[in-house]
Amino acid sequence: MDNHLKHLLSSNATWANAVSAADLDFFRTSAKNPQRPRFLWIGCADSRVPESVITASRPGDIFTHRNIANQVLPDDNSVHAVLMHAIGNNRDDPDGDDVVGEPRDDKDDKPEDPDPRANYIEHILVVGHSDCAGVTAAYNALQPKNPSVPADSLTRWLAPLTALALSLGIGNVQPPKDAITLLVEENVKAQVANTDASAAVKKAREEGRRVWIHGLVYDVGSGKLRDLGVSVGPGNC
Repeated sequence: MDNHLKHLLSSNATWANAVSAADLDFFRTSAKNPQRPRFLWIGCADSRVPESVITASRPGDIFTHRNIANQVLPDDNSVHAVLMHAIGNNRDDPDGDDVVGEPRDDKDDKPEDPDPRANYIEHILVVGHSDCAGVTAAYNALQPKNPSVPADSLTRWLAPLTALALSLGIGNVQPPKDAITLLVEENVKAQVANTDASAAVKKAREEGRRVWIHGLVYDVGSGKLRDLGVSVGPGNC
């Protein structure tokens, strides 16, 4: 067995034993009950931004979708399937399987909510981060390039972000470091808007469910999350 994989498996066993030592029933309870996360995290795939670690959360606390540069693209079935699953658009699943969208029964930790529509994930977090390689690649794509070079999958994926940078005149911002920092924030704002415009969120709101969408940026250098103040939810959407 490769030593790196061996170390990974050993670390997992150490972690699992430590969790069990602190909470003997944690894994048994997790396996027995459906997941009931409070948040949906739409973030970047960057390995330095593990949502559970940086928020001191436990398994089951955060439902997660991650991709390059935290995109919510209108034609990306993956992210829209996650949105549907998370905020309960499939709660009438004919197979009756346990899904994220099932109502939560939180009698142990809070009074029963008289409105059953409140028992789905209510908070969607769109999270960008400093020093994002995807954002940097989109910024670099603003520079002149050889048109004979075919676009690869990453370039195609980042094309909407590059178009956003172009529309905002990001290429004119100096120094480049400031331009990339600005694009990280503008990208989060754009993906908050895309999430708000998604069919899953629209349906949830039409059915009277409370859904908030928040835009955050994680600073890799400090470990801190920053709220951009662009939240959309009941009363301001």
